[in-house]
Amino acid sequence: MQRSIYLTFLLSSLLACPPVGAAKSALASEKPETAMCIVPAKPGGGMDLTCKLAQQAAASQHMQISYLPGGVGAIAWTTIISQRKAEANTLVAYSGGSLLNLAEGKFGKFDASNVRWVAAIGTDYGMIAVRKDSPYKNLRELMDAIKSKPASVAIGAGGTVGSQDWLKMAQLGKQLGIDSKAMRLVAFEGGGESFTALLADHVQAVSGDASEAALHAREDKIRVLAVLSDARLPGSLAHVPTAREQGFDVTWPIIRGVYMGPQVSDREYQKWVSYFQQAMTTPAFDEQRKIHGLFPFAMTGKELTDYIQKAVSNYRLQAKEFGMVR
Repeated sequence: MQRSIYLTFLLSSLLACPPVGAAKSALASEKPETAMCIVPAKPGGGMDLTCKLAQQAAASQHMQISYLPGGVGAIAWTTIISQRKAEANTLVAYSGGSLLNLAEGKFGKFDASNVRWVAAIGTDYGMIAVRKDSPYKNLRELMDAIKSKPASVAIGAGGTVGSQDWLKMAQLGKQLGIDSKAMRLVAFEGGGESFTALLADHVQAVSGDASEAALHAREDKIRVLAVLSDARLPGSLAHVPTAREQGFDVTWPIIRGVYMGPQVSDREYQKWVSYFQQAMTTPAFDEQRKIHGLFPFAMTGKELTDYIQKAVSNYRLQAKEFGMVR
């Protein structure tokens, strides 16, 4: 009888207590989940800088950086909307180049409405650079050489024909009557690879972004020939003339920010919107943005979503000019 009572008591005690594994799981679930920022390119480029700056905005929540290159952003885009569409703590870096790819249909059947746009955290500008020992001292000399012998000047670019780095050169070339198809552009998976190729003398010039160039300019191994901005930029590239100053009416601003999967809940989405809204009002974030070579541009949530829809439409018009879309 006593044995029966003991067994009954033991069984009820076991049922009342969760298994050890379940207890650990419950404790783990109470801890804040580690956030992740996905760089849709290899390390060292503008997308990498974007995620590093996003880490500053999410200072109250530990954020890791993961690299998922491929298709100049297409692999990361497809992964988020098909496999990781509801991950509440996963952000992906984007740039103006991502929006151009959307406009040109390079992300497949998807459009800007297929993700949740969280924040634009800064702006960048296009630039053209060569090695420090290059014979080309300014943008005019480089473009004249390309016009004279297009095949003799290999130009490193993030992405293939139709990418923003390609389109920058196409617009510059058009003003000298250069056929964009004749230019010798070498496609890389992001700006980091382009500059590596430039320093190894595999290409003679790079069409890229000012934030990327600023990092390499500190080592005094490259010469930035022009920035594609309305006016000269502050900071380490302050001495670099604009393309307009050199007779080329071309500007190329590039917003940078992060997006999330399409099925992230409104609550989680707004949490991240609030993180960035608050962070971008602080002097500390502004200083970090400068360190990362970006310039002020802050927009979040619905305002950003509307802005991006318009930007994609404008990119589509520019792409049509060079036969990239029908």
